Amino acid sequence: MLKLVVFDCDGVMFSSREANRAYYNDLLRAFSCPPMNEVELDFVHVQNVFTSVAYIFRNHPQVDMTEVNRYRRHLDYTPYLRHMEMEPDLPDFLRLIRPRYHTAISTNRTDTMDTILDTFALRPWFDLVVTATVAPRPKPAPDGLLMILDRFQVRPEETIYIGDSEIDREHCAGVGVDLIAFRNSALPARYHVDSFMAITALEPFQRAGNR
Repeated sequence: MLKLVVFDCDGVMFSSREANRAYYNDLLRAFSCPPMNEVELDFVHVQNVFTSVAYIFRNHPQVDMTEVNRYRRHLDYTPYLRHMEMEPDLPDFLRLIRPRYHTAISTNRTDTMDTILDTFALRPWFDLVVTATVAPRPKPAPDGLLMILDRFQVRPEETIYIGDSEIDREHCAGVGVDLIAFRNSALPARYHVDSFMAITALEPFQRAGNR
């Protein structure tokens, strides 16, 4: 029986592509570098911030990366929240499942996750949040999911993960957790949905409701 539902953040709970574009382009601009192209934006949209910063500055050897990372640590993320759009049915879905299942987040975000949870009043809906700064290794490594499974003492077959990228698929495969592909029909996954409320019709949720 399903006991635990784990969420990715970017591309699932939030449409955050434009927030990532603005954030990383501002970081590049601060060091007189040109903005990202679409390939670079695709990359940073799914990777953790440490890998992303190294990637977007890879062609700018004149830049001191120590200074970049120092600047980034003091860059207030609050102005970028206006570019983030929460999925409209996420609150309804959380209200529906929360009494029955444990809920957690496994994300490659780092120190921006707290600001997001508090700004959008989502913190009370999640039992555990594992970021790239908490997990020993970021996604696609399985570490974050393993930490979550251990915390709730549940088995992989009692867990489901909602993600949207190949990194999420690898994250789940490393543990043996089923993946719900969110708005990505091309992603290999056991289930595919285009909204949160559509998840309630999936077989694991129906089976749990009939126990």
